[in-house]
Amino acid sequence: MRLQPLEIDSQNGKIDIDTTKFNRPFVVVVSEGKARLTELPTHGETRVVTHQGKVKRVKFDEGEDF
Repeated sequence: MRLQPLEIDSQNGKIDIDTTKFNRPFVVVVSEGKARLTELPTHGETRVVTHQGKVKRVKFDEGEDF
């Protein structure tokens, strides 16, 4: 699974992320009280698709120059 769920502290609403665990760029998407993290592809495009103010899906389009 590319989108890894993140825990949101219910008392203060904060997310704790250890950035030293990641060698590549990543994004955090928060919607409807849920948070998910995904690393970005080395070559490609990542789109966050929304509908009525909510995240519907995250699309990955990867490729490499030949």
